Amino acid sequence: MQAVTTQAAVPSDIEIAQKAKPRPIVDVARDIGLGADDIDLYGKYKAKLPLELSARPARGRLVLVTAINPTPAGEGKSTVSVGLTQAFRRLGVNALLCMREPSLGPVFGVKGGAAGGGYSQVLPMEDINLHFTGDFHAISSAHALLSAVMDNHLQQGNELGLDPRRITWPRTIDMNDRALRNAVIGLGGAADGVVREEHWVIVPASEIMAILSLSSSRDDLEARLARIVVGSTAGKDRKPVRAGDLKVAGAMALLLKEALRPNLVQTLEGGPALVHCGPFGNIAHGCNSLVATRAGLALADIVVTEAGFGSDLGAEKFFDIKCRTGGLKPEAAVIVATIRSLKMQGGADKKSLGVENLAALQAGLEHVDHHVRNVRQFGVPVVLAINRFTADTEAEIRMLRDYAEKQGVRVVLCEVWAKGGAGGEDLAREVLAVLEQKNANFQPLYSTDLPIRTKIETVVKKVYGGEGVDFAPAAERAIDYLESIGLGKTPVCIAKTQYSLTDDPTKLGRPRNFRITINEVTPSAGAGFVVAKAGDIMTMPGLPKVPSAEAIRMQPDGSIVGLF
Repeated sequence: MQAVTTQAAVPSDIEIAQKAKPRPIVDVARDIGLGADDIDLYGKYKAKLPLELSARPARGRLVLVTAINPTPAGEGKSTVSVGLTQAFRRLGVNALLCMREPSLGPVFGVKGGAAGGGYSQVLPMEDINLHFTGDFHAISSAHALLSAVMDNHLQQGNELGLDPRRITWPRTIDMNDRALRNAVIGLGGAADGVVREEHWVIVPASEIMAILSLSSSRDDLEARLARIVVGSTAGKDRKPVRAGDLKVAGAMALLLKEALRPNLVQTLEGGPALVHCGPFGNIAHGCNSLVATRAGLALADIVVTEAGFGSDLGAEKFFDIKCRTGGLKPEAAVIVATIRSLKMQGGADKKSLGVENLAALQAGLEHVDHHVRNVRQFGVPVVLAINRFTADTEAEIRMLRDYAEKQGVRVVLCEVWAKGGAGGEDLAREVLAVLEQKNANFQPLYSTDLPIRTKIETVVKKVYGGEGVDFAPAAERAIDYLESIGLGKTPVCIAKTQYSLTDDPTKLGRPRNFRITINEVTPSAGAGFVVAKAGDIMTMPGLPKVPSAEAIRMQPDGSIVGLF
């Protein structure tokens, strides 16, 4: 049994990051076989890698880190991803981490930073959580250019016949701003644009974010940008109007030229990490870039990557969208959970999670069991990683181990938050044992040749555990239209709440006898999938009553406080 470090004894994430002494990024690059001439420096501790690395033959093995559905009790998926990579390197394994870039919306909203936590972080933490290398700004600029050109086209005579009532292309901003969810633009005089309804999405939900994440080359990027559907013409024909029709794909690709290149940083223990792209897992496909993952597989023996939220969201989309698009073959998966969260999934009150509650834990085991089954059905073996808290009792740990033994699941207690890589060595050894067995037989869940409705129903039944799908009339019409314009044979990206296997965030645990309601289906032709919005999911979050921004400030010496 591992010794437990009291979590209160560990300094805050930003305090740990600020006290760290990072290695020069040229030294980190040298660890993975890259010289100073192979990288472009963004200061001392950040660099852009050559895009050509992603075209090299893969030598590494891919490990996914996913989780149960999140609760306020916290699971620590990103922290485990960092800690596991650090642990591999402590064991002498040439391992590399691939993570997503954080969005400013959650940083200043409710979540805070997203660079790991405790002694399992990526550095420079402040830069990564803020403007980093400017990738998000490039995405918002390319997105804004298409919006501006489209509205200018309407103003200048609308030669393409784009129907202002049938525009599907939104605007974007990387901030939680609920007032922009729905608006009217073009107000004023005749020279101020065409009056129409408009809405905004947060940058991680932008199709351009998805395109950048899934593009394999500069040519592929420009081709995908040209395929973006911005809307359709009026009348019965309803021909799609694309970014290529507006002759703007080349200029958009130019704005994204440097953003397409992966970013090299380091873990707190000095190991290499590629932090690149940041689509949300609940409203987008939730994975880091394909070029970063491919570069990692060319440079390291093991690549650890994470996918957003639980296996029902990020992991499913990782398997069915990213791996399918990029020809990736994951060989192991780690599912992250805490006993606290499992008790909450089993009905325990948040205020009493520190008290032993075997009945709630027993009920919560159904929830983790569902996530284990989710990953296994893709042909990927599973290790269950439990972030241990000081309040976890021996009886609770024994119950969890008994469950795992009966299900044939490897379960490991880890303390990477408090101990860094040293607290994840047992987990790393278990993952290495799984990889040694070579039992993976990865396959996507469905064929893209199936109709859109069937693919959505497959995910709902096999991944969420629902009985079926109810399509709103607007969704029915949209599906028929998308299939008529050639978008029927793509993967589906279901946007739904991250808090539940259902489309109702209040239904925790392992709900049964439920159906999912699809209210809207929209094209993401450049990314190569269609988006189905379930329940009341929104693509522009709002701020809480007390935003994290209220606690974040800069000291006279330029240092930052309040970022966590």
